[in-house]
Amino acid sequence: MKFVRFKHENNISYGILEEENIHNINGSIYQKYEKTGEVFNKNNVKLLTPCEPKKIFCIGLNYIEHIKELGLETPKKPAGFMKPLSSIINPGENIVIPEIATRVDYEGEIAIVIKDKIKNVSTQKAKEHILGITPFNDVTERELSYTPSLVTYSKAFDTFTSFGPVINTDINDISLNTYLNGKKVQEGNTNKLIFSLEYLVSFLSKCMTLYPGDVISTGTPNNVLALKDGDKVEIEMGDSVQDRLVNYVYDHKKHQENN
Repeated sequence: MKFVRFKHENNISYGILEEENIHNINGSIYQKYEKTGEVFNKNNVKLLTPCEPKKIFCIGLNYIEHIKELGLETPKKPAGFMKPLSSIINPGENIVIPEIATRVDYEGEIAIVIKDKIKNVSTQKAKEHILGITPFNDVTERELSYTPSLVTYSKAFDTFTSFGPVINTDINDISLNTYLNGKKVQEGNTNKLIFSLEYLVSFLSKCMTLYPGDVISTGTPNNVLALKDGDKVEIEMGDSVQDRLVNYVYDHKKHQENN
C-alpha cells in the first residue's frame, strides 16, 4: 500500500495511491482510516511530503562502498545526525544552492516512517512500529561535511531535505536508484545496509521517544556527485518510476551572473 499527502485547491488530505488515482481517506494513516469515496487523479493535485515529522534523524555511513569513496572507517555503531524541519521541501520543489556553498551533493536514500509512539523497542519488535519507507534526498554541502563538528551544519540548509511522494508499506528488500538528469548514478538496497531498518529503529528508540510520522533516513550508497543549476534529481524505490521523488536545482549565483 502507498500513502500520500496532497493538496487540492485549498485542502490538504491524506490518501492511498493506486496507479494514477488517489483515494481520499478519513482518519489517521497511523491508526484507523477509511476511504471517503472521493478519488483524484494524481496529476491534478500537488503532492506534498507524505508525513509531517516531529524530527528527522539521518544515518550516515551505512553502505560499505560509500564509506570507501569517502575514505572513512566503518562505524561500530550508527553514525547519526539530525536535520531541522526548516530544511524540508516538497517533491517537485527546488533545491537551492546556498551562497556560501563550495560543493552541494545529492544523497539518495530510503527513509523509515515511524508508525506509533515508541521508546526502548527491541530489534525483534521494531518492524511492528514501522509504517513504511519513503524516498529521501539528504542534500549535503560536501566540503563542510568533512569537518566532524560541521556535519549537521552541512546538511541543515533550507531546501536540503526532500522526501516522498509516497510511503510504501512494503519494506522488504527494497531497491534504491538515484538519477541525475536521467542517468542512473546510484544503486542500493535495504538488504545491503550495514545497520538494518529494524536495528536503527531499536537503536534510536533507546535514546529518544519516536513519534508517528518521525523520519529516519538510512544512508546513501556510493557515487555522490555535485549538483549544479538546472539539474534534475530523481530517487526511486523498488523500480517504481511513477513514485519517484523529483526535485530540481536552483543556484542564485548563476542567475545573477546572467543578468
